[in-house]
Amino acid sequence: MKRSPKVRYSRWDGTQVGFELDADDVFGEITDDLLYHGDLNAALRRMMQSGFRDQNGERIQGIREMLEKLRRKRRDELERYDLGGIYDDIAQELRDVVDTERQALDELADQARRAGDEGDARQQELTEQSVADHHMELDMLSPDLAGQVRDLQNYDFVSQEARERFEQLVEQLRQQLAQSYFNQMAGAMSDITPQDMTRMKDMLSALNEMLEQRQRGEEPDFESFMQRFGDFFPENPENLDELLEIMAERMAAMQAMLNSMTPEQRAQLQGLAEQLLEDMDLRWQMDQLGQNLQNLFPEMGWNRSYDFSGQDPLGFAEAAAMMQELGDIDQLENLLRGATSPGALAEVDLDRARELLGDESAQSLDRMSELARMLEDAGLIENREGRFELTPRGIRRIGQNALRDLFRKLTKDQVGRHELERSGVGHEREYDTKPYEFGDPFNLHIERTVRNAIRRAGGGTPVRLTPDDFEVERTEHLVRSSTVLMLDLSLSMPMRDNFLPAKKVAMALHSLISSQYPRDYLGIVGFSEVARELKAEQLPEVSWDFVYGTNMQHAFQISRRLLARQSGTKQIIMITDGEPTAHITEHGDVFFNYPPVRETVDATLREVARCTREGIRINTFMLDPTQHLRQFVEKLTELNRGRAFFTTPDTLGDYVLVDFIEQKRQLVRGRRSA
Repeated sequence: MKRSPKVRYSRWDGTQVGFELDADDVFGEITDDLLYHGDLNAALRRMMQSGFRDQNGERIQGIREMLEKLRRKRRDELERYDLGGIYDDIAQELRDVVDTERQALDELADQARRAGDEGDARQQELTEQSVADHHMELDMLSPDLAGQVRDLQNYDFVSQEARERFEQLVEQLRQQLAQSYFNQMAGAMSDITPQDMTRMKDMLSALNEMLEQRQRGEEPDFESFMQRFGDFFPENPENLDELLEIMAERMAAMQAMLNSMTPEQRAQLQGLAEQLLEDMDLRWQMDQLGQNLQNLFPEMGWNRSYDFSGQDPLGFAEAAAMMQELGDIDQLENLLRGATSPGALAEVDLDRARELLGDESAQSLDRMSELARMLEDAGLIENREGRFELTPRGIRRIGQNALRDLFRKLTKDQVGRHELERSGVGHEREYDTKPYEFGDPFNLHIERTVRNAIRRAGGGTPVRLTPDDFEVERTEHLVRSSTVLMLDLSLSMPMRDNFLPAKKVAMALHSLISSQYPRDYLGIVGFSEVARELKAEQLPEVSWDFVYGTNMQHAFQISRRLLARQSGTKQIIMITDGEPTAHITEHGDVFFNYPPVRETVDATLREVARCTREGIRINTFMLDPTQHLRQFVEKLTELNRGRAFFTTPDTLGDYVLVDFIEQKRQLVRGRRSA
């Protein structure tokens, strides 16, 4: 299993208000992650997941943080509200109506008894019989809410107050159900009138007709539909597909509410709807549309449900709105969870994200959605068949970032001036001068040339120059060196946290040579169980091999072959954390054994001897050296006369770069003295 380094995203230019981001700084942030895992797309995803702070400390939230906020918001809503409260309120209202009616019946019976006491026995008998019949009717009310509403609608109330309270309750329920259905089919509105319900039925009929036309291969008249019913859709869909998706989201939210109820609650709601909304055509149109939309959008979450456990009751309209919000939370959560690149975040409805998560999260999503486009515009990455890949410019920038990071760790007294100023292709300045001779590069040193003229002619102005006064900066043709970097890719490198520093050194060395010593040659060989040549453009995305084995012998063979085609001084820089445990046999097979055996060590040292005969120096940089590795490297250096460095991941870059630069200077000084 790969063990990731502790990569922390903390840098971006935030000098302008609102996260004004710079592509170079963005690229700098993912350098270590990219070098470690070797996957540009994964590095961008991890950056999106983690979030970061810019240089001003402005927080750009990561997707993980936003997902946690969505989960917390969903949990808070579910723990606060209770869908069953809808029916508890209705049941209590009905009980209050019945209690008011029974109280009136009892008062009527009392009046009858008083009338009987006054001699009107017949009136008392009739009244008491009527009261008993009414009490029996109330006793026989259906146990379910829909049945109670139906029975009370057929009941002859004695109490005017009870009748009015019941009629008000029925009208309120009818309005809430109509509101719920209306909001399910159209944009939220209040005070739904019969005319609104009639228009909604016409809208549903027209929409179902358009679906049938499409199924027959005909082109529906979407514009005419929107001219008639556009006020139902505040989202302003641009085509039929967008409209259908909006409708599917609304109906799926309503279905989620039904799914979240107990079977008893669901039956009561459906019974109430049938009892109070007696428009059969409306229900048929809705059922027809619902079936069509489920077929068109099976992924909309028609089977989702929520476990409400709170105490606050929800009304019909409130419950429908809550389901829409929970559905939006689910949708945003799925989009964020499935976002594989910054560009995918452009699909987020930022206004809705702002409502659900707040301004900071919405702004962070907006900025992150632009990351890939920003890097593309800067020429650092490009999209190839749906995947981002580094451009040549991006590869160079990775190396420059690695080189910059390593040089930041070095003090001036370790390597002196790092950035070698150039005086022309193929030359290095020596910061020394000489009298001009015909054929010299005309890099005129103004100060010394004028001083020569004054010494020759004396003071005064104007100063007149002759060719004898010219003094030019001394340059030497660059001494060409050829280097092969042998990079250990065995599984022990990441297991010991050595891989990232080693790969960073490889990128930095490539950047240094290609920019400061363009005449030099740098080859790269990766080795584990076997070895292979690596091209510079492959280096950023190179990862370790999931195999055991450190085959230095094969790596030396390939390195020697690469250097045979080059000129100048030749060297191999080997970075490793393990002794040789594999080699290629005479029959071409790979032999592996741990701990190392004599056969593998001897085969490796034979290759070292061949390198030595061909004038190739081997400088070894050992990470976390074991006693076996130390013993092997001592034999290697004794045979090759190269050098060995015992380093740590923190100091590896210092050792390699300082040694390389110092060797270059020694070569230049040696050429100059010659």
